[in-house]
Amino acid sequence: MKVIDVYKQYFAADCMFHTVQRNGAVVTLTATSDSGMIKYEVGVSFFPHRDPEDFGISYDAYASKEIYNAKGRRSKKKEAVFMEQLREHADAAAAELGGTIFWDKPLRDAQLG
Repeated sequence: MKVIDVYKQYFAADCMFHTVQRNGAVVTLTATSDSGMIKYEVGVSFFPHRDPEDFGISYDAYASKEIYNAKGRRSKKKEAVFMEQLREHADAAAAELGGTIFWDKPLRDAQLG
C-alpha cells in the first residue's frame, strides 16, 4: 500500500474538542493506492496551536471524508478537480467536529506531493 499526501496545509482554526481549545487545523488530501485501486480522502485534524511554534498534532480531533475510490492510479487531472472541491469537503469534516477552518489565515505554506 502506498500513501501520498497530495496536499497538506496548516490553518488557523477554532474548535473546542474534549474540553481542549484547538486553534489550528491541518488539512490534507491523501491518495492511497493498493492492488490497482486508488482512493482519495480529505482529512482535517484540529490541534491546540498555543503559540506560533506549536504544531503538535493531537489526532483525537480528526475527521475525514473519502471522496473517490475506484480502480486506477493517480491522475493529475482528477487531483485538480479534488483540489477545487477540497474546502467544501474539509468544511464538512470540520463541522462534524464542531470546528471552523480559517482559510484566509494559513499558518504555513502548502506542501504538495
